[in-house]
Amino acid sequence: MSTSKNRAEAQQPLLSASTREHWARRFWRDALAWKGTVTPLVMPRVLFFGVYGLLVGLVHEVLDWSPMGSGPVQFTAAFLALLLVLRTNSGYDRWWEARKLWGGIVNQSRNLAIAGLSYGPSDPEWRERFVRWTAAFCHVSRRSLRGERDVPELRPLLQDDHAVERIARAQHMPTFVARVIAGMLRDAVDHGEMDRVAFLAVDRERTQLIDHVGGCERILKTPLPKVHTSKLRRFIVLYLLALPIAAVDTWWFPGLVTALVAYPLLAIDQIAVELENPFSPKNLSHLPLDPICETIQGNLLALLDTEEWSTVSRPWSMESPFSEPRHTDG
Repeated sequence: MSTSKNRAEAQQPLLSASTREHWARRFWRDALAWKGTVTPLVMPRVLFFGVYGLLVGLVHEVLDWSPMGSGPVQFTAAFLALLLVLRTNSGYDRWWEARKLWGGIVNQSRNLAIAGLSYGPSDPEWRERFVRWTAAFCHVSRRSLRGERDVPELRPLLQDDHAVERIARAQHMPTFVARVIAGMLRDAVDHGEMDRVAFLAVDRERTQLIDHVGGCERILKTPLPKVHTSKLRRFIVLYLLALPIAAVDTWWFPGLVTALVAYPLLAIDQIAVELENPFSPKNLSHLPLDPICETIQGNLLALLDTEEWSTVSRPWSMESPFSEPRHTDG
């Protein structure tokens, strides 16, 4: 029976008809999209090279020189394609590494809050303050990576205007918040509300938050090598300048060919630029840090709502509540 069931499941299509239709519609929507793409950014340069190619075609109609062969152009095109792929892959690697680091911030924030509530003091004020300061870490990290100092979302979260002002004046905001959290853990140990073994486990989660932010700052402050970028763009310009000279035919043909070739070359180069800084909201396809931080804050504050359930205690019993009562001889 199970074999026939597995065979029937294996014969089912991986994608339903509605899913395939959705992706088909999305293909055309993405292909024809204008907003949120690099097309508006590169179109002025594409038009420039298209007009240049048109002028070359008009000059050829007057001078009528013999076009050079397509061999050098084809060889250079393959070389440029390789360089552009390497540049785009480097940009995507930075974007993906940043996303993994922020995934670590999400997990470590949850772990830190859960560990603090599980092993920390039973004082409700301490527990709420600990969770709120843990939730504040992601917000200050996002603002710090974007070079921003204004943190209005912390006022309703921390409910302490003086603390928010001190955070905004701090030289490194994530370190300041992490220091406050460490101080709360140290106070709990000093007052005998947390044993040192639990403190080491909880503090390990806090230090990993700083490690993740440090990884993001490494990406932010280490741009792609300028020598590679400048040389690649110089090759692109020289190639597009020589292309219409090699592609002369009728007066309009060089302009059309140059524009059609310039668009993918310049667009791929611009994509690498947009991926270089995955934290800035000014860049296309930047990481959705705002929703990520809102998710972290919501998850952590929800832990305070479950305090009533997590603190319920009852006498320990070795017997399962579903086991039959034991009978003794009497």
